Amino acid sequence: MTPLALALLSLLLLGTIYAFFYIFLTTKNGRKLPPGPRGLPIIGNLHMLGTLPHQSLHHLAKKYGHVMSIRLGYVPAIVVSSPQAAELFLKTHDVVFASRPKIQASEYLSYGSKGMAFTEYGPYWRTSRKWCTLHLLSASKVEQFAPVRKAELGSLVETLKKAAAAGETVDLSQKVGEVIENIMFKMIFGRSNYKNGTFGLKPVIEETLHLVGAFNLSDYVPFLAPLDLQGLTRRLKISSKVVDEILENIIDEHEQHMTNPKEQQLHRDFVDVMLSLLNKPMDPHDEEHKYIIERTNIKAILLDMVAAALDTSATTVEWTMAELLRHPQVMFNVQQELENVVGRNRLVEESDLSKLTYLDMVIKESMRLHPVGPLLLPRESIEDITIMGYFIPKKSRVLVNVWSMARDPNVWSDNAEAFFPERFKDSNIDFRGKDFQLMPFGSGRRGCPGMQLGLVNVRLALAQLVHCFEWQLPDGMLPSGLDMTEKFGLSLPRANHLLLKPNYRLHV
Repeated sequence: MTPLALALLSLLLLGTIYAFFYIFLTTKNGRKLPPGPRGLPIIGNLHMLGTLPHQSLHHLAKKYGHVMSIRLGYVPAIVVSSPQAAELFLKTHDVVFASRPKIQASEYLSYGSKGMAFTEYGPYWRTSRKWCTLHLLSASKVEQFAPVRKAELGSLVETLKKAAAAGETVDLSQKVGEVIENIMFKMIFGRSNYKNGTFGLKPVIEETLHLVGAFNLSDYVPFLAPLDLQGLTRRLKISSKVVDEILENIIDEHEQHMTNPKEQQLHRDFVDVMLSLLNKPMDPHDEEHKYIIERTNIKAILLDMVAAALDTSATTVEWTMAELLRHPQVMFNVQQELENVVGRNRLVEESDLSKLTYLDMVIKESMRLHPVGPLLLPRESIEDITIMGYFIPKKSRVLVNVWSMARDPNVWSDNAEAFFPERFKDSNIDFRGKDFQLMPFGSGRRGCPGMQLGLVNVRLALAQLVHCFEWQLPDGMLPSGLDMTEKFGLSLPRANHLLLKPNYRLHV
C-alpha cells in the first residue's frame, strides 16, 4: 500500500471514529432531536442538498416537518421552514440563536471575522453594527447620496433610449448590475471602478459570494480540510489576496487625498468616513469594551458592504422585471400607477417613491418568491435549548428557509406559488420581517442593517425601468417561455441573463 493510500485510509478510520463519538455525545443522553432524514457516516446529509439546497430542504421539510434536524458532516443543523417556528428561533429565543458559525470563508475574507455579517454574537458585533449604522447606513447618509443614484440611473435611461432607437436587444441583467455597481462604488469608494492589475473588484466579489455560499466540506468535516477536496481553500486564498491588495490600494489612495488640501472633501464617501475615525474607539462611551478602529476593521467592513450591496439589489431588480414580463397585467398596473403619480413628461424622483404603493406590493411579491438569500445567513446556537419539545444542542447550525415559507399554502393560501402582488393589499406585512411571513432582510437583531439603502436602490431602479420603457422578449419569445432557473450561492440570482428589447414611452 502506498503512503498516500495509507494516509487516506488512516484519515477515513479516524473520521469514522470521530463521527461515532461526536454523534453519541451530541444526542445528550437520548433527548429528542427534531425529526429528519438519516445521514451517512462522515458526511451526514450533505449528499442530499444537491445543486439547489433550498429546494432540496423544502422537499425534505414536507416529509419531516417545519423544524427538521439534519447533519452536515459533523455539524448538527436545524432547518426552519415556517413563520411560526421562525418566530421562536428569531424572536422568542433570538439571543440564543444570534451568533454566526465560524466558517473557513470568513476567516480568509473577513480578516478573522472583523466585519459584521459573519462575526460571532458578542460585544464586538454589537459595537461594530452600532458604529456602521450611525456613520454609514443612517437615513441621512442614504439621503446624502441621492444625487449619485439620480445621475447613474439617468445615464442608464439614456443608454437604453439609444438601444431602443436602434431596435437593439439589451442584456438587462448586465446593465442593471453595472448601474448598481456604479452607485455603490461611488457611495463607498468615491468612484465607479477599481482594478488591481487584471482583476476588477466586482468579479472578485462575485467569486467571494460564491465561495461564502458554498457548502464547504472543510467547515463540516474538519479532518478533510487539509485535503481541500473541493479546491475551495485554494480559491479562498487567491480571492483573499486579491481583495486585500485592492482594498489596500483604495485606502492608500484615500489617505493621500486626505493629506492633500486641494483634493480633500469632507466625508465624500464611506471610506473617508471610516478613515476619519481610524485608531479611535468605535464607541467612545463604552468603557468596558474599547474596540479601536484599525485598518483590518475597515477592510473587513468595506468587503461586507460591497458584497451585500452588489448582488442583492441587482438580483431583486432582475427577478422583478422577469416576473413583470411574465405577467403583463401587473406590468400595466405598475405603469398606470407611475403615470398617475409621475406623468409621462419626466423621470421618477426619489420623492415619488413613497406614493408608489402598488410598486411596493410588486417588490414584496418578488422578494417573497425570489428571496436574495433563500436560507438567510446561517445562525448558530450559543447554548443547549429545548424548543417545541425538541432538544437543540449548543453550536447547532440554524438555516431559515424563507424560500420554502413563500411556497407554504398554509401561509399564502392555495396560490402560494403564483405571482400575485394584490395579496399584500391592505396588509401590514412589511420588509422588516416582524411578521415572519416575509423576511427578505432577515429578522431580529441579526437582520440586515442596510435594508433602507437596498430598498431605495431597488425601488428607484425598477420605477425608472418600468416608467420609461415598454419591454419585449426577443425573437418572438412568449412570456411563458422565459427561463426562470435559479443559481444557488450566498445569493440566488437567475441562472441566465435577462435579454429584452426596450421601447421608450415617455415624452421627454
